[in-house]
Amino acid sequence: MTSPPSPALSGPSAGARLLATIRELYEDDTPRAHRFRYGLLAFDVLTVLFVIATSFMPRWRGITVADAVIGITVLADFSARFAISRNRWRDLARPSTWADIAALVSFLGPIVGEGAGFLRILRTVRLLRTYHILARLRQDSRFFSRNEEVILAVVNLSVFIFVMTGIVYTTQHWSNPHIRNYVDALYFTVTSLTTTGYGDVTLPGTLGRLISVVIMFAGVTLFLRLAQVLFRPHKVRFPCPVCGLQRHDPDAVHCKACGTVLNIPDEGD
Repeated sequence: MTSPPSPALSGPSAGARLLATIRELYEDDTPRAHRFRYGLLAFDVLTVLFVIATSFMPRWRGITVADAVIGITVLADFSARFAISRNRWRDLARPSTWADIAALVSFLGPIVGEGAGFLRILRTVRLLRTYHILARLRQDSRFFSRNEEVILAVVNLSVFIFVMTGIVYTTQHWSNPHIRNYVDALYFTVTSLTTTGYGDVTLPGTLGRLISVVIMFAGVTLFLRLAQVLFRPHKVRFPCPVCGLQRHDPDAVHCKACGTVLNIPDEGD
């Protein structure tokens, strides 16, 4: 009598099935995967709002518990992405990966206290950068597809402002009487970014000057980028089938780069 096949030979292991499910959720083009990735985006947005709101509040037990819950969720997300990565060394070298690690340290390490609390805001680096979310938003949201460059410019500028605000506060609030809370740090960041520079708040020392230079140099660049996309003529995203030019005038018939006839769908298509 033939013995039944062993479980190890009758199909994929539980670990393999779990990896396949994770890969589907993070990478496949299925309704369930789309819902999952939108859920992750919603979680990231809520996390950012939580970090910003609690940065202006005194530390209490409820915030510590919420930090731990968010940290465990971020750790699960990080572990899942790392498990299905096809090139882990390359992924480890990405700034977004190190930002996630820094955020994890802050969320899951209450002993670091307020001094490293700004690391939580590094979670903003991941906004709209993963889960294939940009491609999906272009398909699902006409508003996003029409205003993608503006939205991304606003996100990039916001991320920069809040990260730099956290750095200013963390490096200055112990020794600089002008930086007593996150509002003071945010005020300095915005006035430096816009080159207003009232002079009532300054960062002394070599480190303070270096931070000011970074804010002015990188921040002004991001600010000008936002102004550029706000005030230049509206373009539609439609890749040219020949040369690949991505953006064209809404009523374009031919590609300006190579002259190929375009068939850009109108609003009724």
